[in-house]
Amino acid sequence: MGLINWVKNLGSNTLYYPGCLTKGVLKQEFENYKKIFNKLGIDFILLSDEEVCCGLPVLNAGYKKDTRKLAEKNLKLFKEKNVTKIITSCPSCYHTFKNIYPELLTGKDKWYIEVEHATQTILRALKRKDIRHEGDKEIVTYHDSCHLGRYSGIYNEPRQVIELLGGMIKEMKHNKNESLCCGGGGGVRANFPDVAKKIAKLRVNEMPKDAGKIISACGLCFANLSSAFSNEENKSEEFSSFVLRKLKEMNR
Repeated sequence: MGLINWVKNLGSNTLYYPGCLTKGVLKQEFENYKKIFNKLGIDFILLSDEEVCCGLPVLNAGYKKDTRKLAEKNLKLFKEKNVTKIITSCPSCYHTFKNIYPELLTGKDKWYIEVEHATQTILRALKRKDIRHEGDKEIVTYHDSCHLGRYSGIYNEPRQVIELLGGMIKEMKHNKNESLCCGGGGGVRANFPDVAKKIAKLRVNEMPKDAGKIISACGLCFANLSSAFSNEENKSEEFSSFVLRKLKEMNR
């Protein structure tokens, strides 16, 4: 980084915002992302005890004014902590910060913060460090979540990370913009768990027979797809678990 850019970045912070599900329930995956960022030299801060929900569940329930209040509260906190960039591993939070906050927050409280999904951040770091797996490939398949895929257009970055780290992706019949929903979103898993599980089974039935894992870069998709397997043969793997596992293998 040149001197001018270094001076410009003085006092600025990059926030890792895990999202409510990752922070509150998927605690192992929360730890995974922190370990990955540290291994790859990605600087970040945490505001876990101060930040509030991004507001998407509230918005989906029809409470736009309450969502705006949450957005304003988050923005005020981010300003106080000099946050100029957010990395989030939650596709729903990414969609909210990237696409919804700019519409909710205008005028003097205009949204100005750069937003990245963790798959984008990790890919750039792997390329910068020229990290590439050599040797046998692990056959896997990849599930595109609704918010990361159709809502945000992030299809290639997670696939590139998986391939750089030794994964060989065999696509399911429905993939990318035609991907089937995991069945967990929109409050279905919370309110109709049996329906969510049936949809998850439809999704995992598309797995190529020789794929050992179905990887998703969405915590909710990972959790709901896991419900389609027994505990003994769970083939659902969250993106960070795959990445951290492969980085550890390469360091042996």
